[in-house]
Amino acid sequence: MNIETVDEIIDKYRCEASYLIQIMLDIQSENHWLPNEALIRVSEKLEVPVARIQHIATFYKAFSLVPKGRHRVHICMGTACHVRGARRILDIVQDLTGIKPGETDLEMKYSLETVNCLGCCALGPVMEVDGKVHGKVIPGKAGDVLNKYE
Repeated sequence: MNIETVDEIIDKYRCEASYLIQIMLDIQSENHWLPNEALIRVSEKLEVPVARIQHIATFYKAFSLVPKGRHRVHICMGTACHVRGARRILDIVQDLTGIKPGETDLEMKYSLETVNCLGCCALGPVMEVDGKVHGKVIPGKAGDVLNKYE
């Protein structure tokens, strides 16, 4: 990530430490993860210890300290989705992408995660890609959902 971009994000919030989480979210949105250089720059400009920033980055699941793919795929494994075949959807997505939950493919295209619930129980099984919910996914259509994000 470009340090000038990090500076622009920090300056947008007037270098105020009270906006730390929002600054981190914006950096991650721009870069798909939080590079250590960016966290160090945030620490310097906001005068917040790096350890505190890293604590926040590891505490909240929304943050990642490792590179993520351009498209974030979440498969709901909650009870309603599970009984409707979420495991099969996960298996198919793993086969199609070549990655397991918590991994990113080599082309940096997809990052795969499982979640306990997306709050769309009536639509199960649910697959979310880049925040867009795809409900009632059947095994034969999981690939079609991924192909929309080429």
